[in-house]
Parts: sequence; C-alpha cells; structure tokens
Amino acid sequence: MTAAKPVVGIVGGIGSGKSHVARLLAQRGGHLIQADLFGHEALRQEPIKAAVVQRWGPDVLGPDGEIDRRRLAAIVFADPQERRHLESLVFPWIERRIREEITRAERDDKVRFVVLDAAILLETGWGRWCDRIVFVDAPREVRLARLAVSRGWTEKEVDAREQAQLPLDAKKAQAHEIVENHGEAGSEPHLAAQLDRIVNRLLKTSPSPAS
Repeated sequence: MTAAKPVVGIVGGIGSGKSHVARLLAQRGGHLIQADLFGHEALRQEPIKAAVVQRWGPDVLGPDGEIDRRRLAAIVFADPQERRHLESLVFPWIERRIREEITRAERDDKVRFVVLDAAILLETGWGRWCDRIVFVDAPREVRLARLAVSRGWTEKEVDAREQAQLPLDAKKAQAHEIVENHGEAGSEPHLAAQLDRIVNRLLKTSPSPAS
C-alpha cells in the first residue's frame, strides 16, 4: 500500500508522550490514526471477544461484560505464546482499520499528511506504510512517573510491556526524526518548535500532488 500523502509513524518508549506528540503533529495539517484505539475496538467485536473468552476464560471480562484489558494484559504479557495468540486475533482488525483511515485521508483535500500513532509500529511491520519515523524520547524515570500517575501502572507492568517490544535503542536507530519530550525540551513552546521543523522538512521533501 503506497500513500500519495506522506505518512509519519510515531514510536518511542511507553510513557514517552507519543500520543501527545502525535496529536500536536496532526494539528499541523495531518490526519491522526491511533492504532491503540483500534485494538480496543477489536476487543469489542463479538467474534474476537468470544475467542478471547474461549482462550482465557470468563475472568477476563469486567463487570460491564466487556474485556478487562488490564486483566488480559497481565496474562498475555507474562507469556509470549499467549501474547502472540492475542495478536493473531486483533492484528487483522487493526491493520484493516489503519488501511481504511489512510485511504480516507487520501480523499480529504484538507489533509496534508498522515500521523500513525502505534505503540508497536516497528514490531508489526506497520512501519512499511510510513515515509518518516519520529522517535519520541524521554528518560525512563520520567516515563515511569508519568505512567504511575496516568494509568496506575507499576514498574513491573511497564517492564512486562517493554519486554514485548523492540529495545528503545533499536527504535531510535530506525527513526528519521527525534523529538525530545522531557524537561525544558518538552515544554509546549519547545515541543511546538520541534514539530514545526519536522512538518517543514516533511512537506518540503514530499512530492507535490501535481507531480
């Protein structure tokens, strides 16, 4: 799948602020695709939900009858085989939705580029749809503090998720751009300046619609 409009993929450590950076980037003329939301959406589909319950039992359901993602995560991130089985259930749905959104962005004259926010962009091969990769950087201690406040995650929970992903050095090595999102560099004015530069470079190097 080749998109005429450039696609920017966002990667980085858990808690680095990828989604915040993706939203700010999209405000500069981009169409935002949040793959993690498609993962949540997938788990609400009856055939997928039924397959999850069949595999891991009714205890993965919350009081509302929907899948409790934290309970499910505790199971699958403790066992790579179980994680791969869950991925086989939800990834086809996520990929289809990403492709639909890229196509929708192509048809929208107001959209200048696409921002693809996916936690496991490189691990899944979804980076093949991206013209540029942006790595959002923040120290581990900053990320852990953010996650403790925003999601109530323990260091153990963060580690379990990160072990299922590429090492941060490997992600950073594949990036075309690096955004510093901590300390003074992560303040709104400095973050805005970093993103403005990225958009300017992106559109400058992208083919015009007439080409």
